[in-house]
Amino acid sequence: MVHHPHIMSELADLLERFRRGGELLAMATTGAAGPELDFKPAGNHLSVRQIVCHLSDAEIVGAMRVRQIIAEENPTLQYFDDDAWAEKLDYHKRKISHALENFRRLRTENHELLKDLPESAFERMGTHSKDGPMSLRQVVDWYAQHLEGHVTEIRSTRAAYREHRAKPA
Repeated sequence: MVHHPHIMSELADLLERFRRGGELLAMATTGAAGPELDFKPAGNHLSVRQIVCHLSDAEIVGAMRVRQIIAEENPTLQYFDDDAWAEKLDYHKRKISHALENFRRLRTENHELLKDLPESAFERMGTHSKDGPMSLRQVVDWYAQHLEGHVTEIRSTRAAYREHRAKPA
C-alpha cells in the first residue's frame, strides 16, 4: 500500500475538525439561557435554541448517511427538509440541553466510527437524493463545515442579543 503523507494528514485534519464540532458548539452556547435562547436578530430566521436543535437533528441524519456509505453499496442518502423539521418538530420549545447532549454524543460516536477506517473507505460513494453522488469524505467535510457555519451564526446572534439588551428602552 502506497502512503501519501499529505493525503493522510489532510484526512487527519478533516477528522479533527469534525471531532472538534462538539467543543466548538459547547463553547459557543456556554451561558446562553432564558430570553437569549429565543432571540432572533433582524434578518435571521433561527434563534440559538433552533440552531442547536437543527444541528442535533442534522447529526442524526449524518449518523445514518455515514453508516449507509460505510456498509452499503452506493446507498441513496435521503434529503431532509430542515425548515419543515424546525417547524413540525417544535424546535422553538425543545430543551437546548437535550439537543446539545444529543449532538455531542452522536458527533463523538460518529468520530469514533470514522477515525479507524482505512483511507480508501473515505472514497466510498452514496447518492444524495437532491445533490447527486457524494463520497464519505465529502459527507464528513460537509458536516464539519456545516457546524462551523452555524457556530459563527450562534456567536453573531448572541452578540446581537447583548447589543439589543444594552440599548436604552
